[in-house]
Parts: sequence; C-alpha cells; structure tokens
Amino acid sequence: MPQKIHRSIGHHYIVEASGCDPEIISSVEKVQQILVKAADIAGAKVWSISVNRFPPNGVSGVIVISESHISIHTWPEYGYGALDFYTCGDETDPEKAVFFAVEAFGAQTSHITEITRGIEEGDKIFYHSFVTWEEDFVSSPKDDK
Repeated sequence: MPQKIHRSIGHHYIVEASGCDPEIISSVEKVQQILVKAADIAGAKVWSISVNRFPPNGVSGVIVISESHISIHTWPEYGYGALDFYTCGDETDPEKAVFFAVEAFGAQTSHITEITRGIEEGDKIFYHSFVTWEEDFVSSPKDDK
C-alpha cells in the first residue's frame, strides 16, 4: 500500500465574486443566512457569527467555525463580494461552501484561488501551494444559441 508522502493542515479559498445581486449582498440578514448555510453545506460547525453593515451600503462579516472561518465584504454599488473561506482538517468540504455562496449571491462570474496550507513531508517544514481559476455562473445569450 502506498504511503502518503504529503499532508496538509488546511484549505483556504479567496473568492472575487462579480455581478452579484445588489439586493442580496446589501442585506445583512441575507448575507448572514447564506454564509451560515454555506458553513453547514461544508460540514463545518458554527461557533460565532458577526455580520454588520459596512457603510454606506455594504455588508462585512465573519462566521467563526470550529475549523477556522468564513468572511465577506460586499460592495453592492459594484455588484462585488470579496469572500474568504478557510478550513482546517479533512472533515469539511469548503469548495462546496464556496460554490453555494457565490451562486446564492447571484454572481455572474468569480475568480477563485485555492491555497492548500500547511503542507509538509514529515520534516515539520511547512509550505503552501495554490491554484487559481475562473467560474461563470450565468450563461450569456450567445451560449444559448
């Protein structure tokens, strides 16, 4: 049986969500509901919630989970949300949470960076690696032809 050479401590997703629904991302209540549901979808346990108005129209918040955190800052006037999902361990699926939240915010497209953190090879010297990609969430009229 092959031995696992590398192990990692956590996964960190940095998300630029563009074309979001301004009504959704300007609502403290809706943003909080979406992030709490995202944590649940990831299989994370919510410990603390702090979501507030970010003047003049945005929302800023953090959901502290037992595995780390989910945070957001929104700019409804630009249809833009900046999200951060970080989970430790192997018991959660943060990518499911990312896709749920971005779709729930009504984003048309997103730029996602996944950072695998705390990678080590048994020598207690840690490093990270990352991959970045784009996701389209709404088909354009030319795609329907």
